[in-house]
Amino acid sequence: MRHGRTAWNADRRFQGHSDIPLDDEGRAQASALVALLDRARIDIAVSSDLSRAAETARIVLGARDVPLRSDADWREMRFGDWEGLTWDQIVDANPELDRSAEATVKTYTPAGGETFEDLCARVRRAVDRVVAETPPDGGALVATHAGPLHALLSVLLGDAERVALKVRFLTASVTRFRLANGTWSLTRLNQTAGAAR
Repeated sequence: MRHGRTAWNADRRFQGHSDIPLDDEGRAQASALVALLDRARIDIAVSSDLSRAAETARIVLGARDVPLRSDADWREMRFGDWEGLTWDQIVDANPELDRSAEATVKTYTPAGGETFEDLCARVRRAVDRVVAETPPDGGALVATHAGPLHALLSVLLGDAERVALKVRFLTASVTRFRLANGTWSLTRLNQTAGAAR
């Protein structure tokens, strides 16, 4: 799942590795996910080490007797010099960028940032750990960010699927993958608690 909203999400600022906490709306969004996931089997829970993802996970887990493990490989893509800026501010400072291409920023590498390929490599490592820790036929909850969710589409489903699914991951949204007979499939994309009502 993607974490709940932060003040920087509301302002459309790039967060990356900056540790921006949930705002009140983000906490309410996370609380709404409790009902959406109340029947989901959760044997293990893992979160990015950034507070917005970890707090979302803690709210969703609530009273469940499932410990939350922190894993820095689930962090958002590192945006370097772009962190704290809006897309308009980034394009003003870098006029070679396409102003209309905000949804495809994963194709750019900001100064001090990481490439989408680097992000995919660390997400692959993180997925492998989750699979190894999850019992057969079990379920895992991963609290992460939009960038790693795009990387998951690429890593688990292949580049063609990532390109075909030009999605803007909503805050406090759930995307479900299933592993069966060594093959991954996407069973739910970008579901929010509001869409489930």
